[in-house]
Amino acid sequence: MTTTAAAKAVRTRVADLTALRISVWQKGYLEDRSADVAALARLRRGAGRDAAQMPDLWGLVDPQPLHFSGDGQRALSEREAVRGESALYTALTLWALHQQSRGTPMHRRHTPEKPGGLGAAVRRLMTPDKIDEPVRKRLVRAGTAPDIVALGQRLREIVALLRREDIPLDYALLAGQLYAWQWPGGGDGVRLEWGRSFSSRPSVNLSADDMATPPAGTGPDLKDAS
Repeated sequence: MTTTAAAKAVRTRVADLTALRISVWQKGYLEDRSADVAALARLRRGAGRDAAQMPDLWGLVDPQPLHFSGDGQRALSEREAVRGESALYTALTLWALHQQSRGTPMHRRHTPEKPGGLGAAVRRLMTPDKIDEPVRKRLVRAGTAPDIVALGQRLREIVALLRREDIPLDYALLAGQLYAWQWPGGGDGVRLEWGRSFSSRPSVNLSADDMATPPAGTGPDLKDAS
């Protein structure tokens, strides 16, 4: 396997595990299951913070499937494992912040009809015919972060804006990008992906459900608003 192919394979493993973790918590949270509501409350305390400072979350994030896939995949190198764990932690904690008090799924997989990449989500913060420069610069600033902790902090600011407008994001896609971003030269590729996503147009109009804000007082809006 080439180096590039190996990196893509690990990136996919990080994305798949992120999707698996969120799918369980998101379903439970939207059904108001106390264990999942509590898990999200713990996770969002880590949003924008160094994982090393959040030992309470180490068992909750649980990156072990990255190391022991059980399906014949090779073991990760130390550098792959560290970067994979950082990407998983950052994506999960940001999603937990995004999902707080929202009554619809804030993690939604990307499709050509409904782009779910970070750039596309940021673009939806703007009116279709106008670029909001301060918002666009937040995306640019995130892409130039010096390390994964700073990147998480800058993404936290963007996630807060997306949450306010009920705009979902593909966190599995983001986790894979966060993994790739940590490798030498990886940031260039990820910034290119975000730029293409920002310029993308959905092939169909988004439905009202995609744009709607749930009525106040419905769903889990108030159960963990603190």
